[in-house]
Amino acid sequence: MLTTLAVANYRSLRSVTLPLSQLNVITGSNGSGKSNLYRALRLIVEAAQGSVVSALAREGGLSNTLWAGPDHITPEMERGAKPIQGSGSKEPVGLKLGFAGSDFGYALDLGFPPPPPPASAFTLDPQIKCEAIWSGPFLRPASALVERRNSTVRLRDKREWKVLATNLNAFESIFTQIADPHRSPEVLALRDSIRAWRFYDHFRTDVDAPARTTHVGTRTPILSHDGHDLAAAWQTILEIGDDEALDAAVTDATGEPRICCNFCRYIFA
Repeated sequence: MLTTLAVANYRSLRSVTLPLSQLNVITGSNGSGKSNLYRALRLIVEAAQGSVVSALAREGGLSNTLWAGPDHITPEMERGAKPIQGSGSKEPVGLKLGFAGSDFGYALDLGFPPPPPPASAFTLDPQIKCEAIWSGPFLRPASALVERRNSTVRLRDKREWKVLATNLNAFESIFTQIADPHRSPEVLALRDSIRAWRFYDHFRTDVDAPARTTHVGTRTPILSHDGHDLAAAWQTILEIGDDEALDAAVTDATGEPRICCNFCRYIFA
C-alpha cells in the first residue's frame, strides 16, 4: 500500500507531500490540482514501463508541464493579496515525483539536458537525472537501496555500495535497464508492483467503446484500463471470487440484484 505521494514542479503543484491511507478521496474546486495528482501517479507508472519521456511529450513536453510560478510562495500569495506569478526561476528546473509504500519507496527527477545541447533531433526530450529506491517510510542514507545519478547507478551491498552500471540511457528509468532478479531484485520487485497499478478513469460508453465490441473471454482477475474485458472479469468474480459481495454491491448501487452485461458479446474460450 502507498503511504505517501510527493510531487514537485508538476503543472499547478509546486511542492506537495500527501499522506495516504487505504481509501483516499481528493476534493476541491476546478483547477485546484486534483487531476494533476492523479496524472503524477500515472507518470510514475510510465517510468516503470519505460515510457515517461513519451508520456510527457504527449502532454506538450516538459516545458509545458513544469510549474510556471515563483520559486517560493509568499504569505501574501497564500492570502490571495498578491497573484502567484513566475518571474524566472533561479533554482535548477526539474520535475520530481515519488512515493513511499509499505515495502519500498521510489523517487525520480526529470530535467532538461545540460548545455550545450547535444546534436540531436530530440533536444527537447527531458532526461532522468536522479532515481532512488529505499525501504521504509522515508528516504535516508541508511534506508537507500538503489541510487542513480545521471548515467551511473549503484546498489547497496550490505554496508557498502557497488556500481552496477555507468552507461544508462537518460531517457529510460532504472526499471527498464537494470531490473534483474539476481543483481537488483529490489528494482525488479518494485517495477512489477508499480506495473500492477490500475487506473479506471477513461471508461468509454459510446457505440465503439472497447466494452461494447466483441472479445474472446478468458479468466480475468484484473480488469483492464479500458474495460474491454469487463464481461470476462465479471464472470471470473462469479466463478472464483466473492459473488455474494458483488451482488450486494450491485443491489446497493442500483436496487437490482443482478446487472445485465449483454452489451458485451463475449466468446468464452
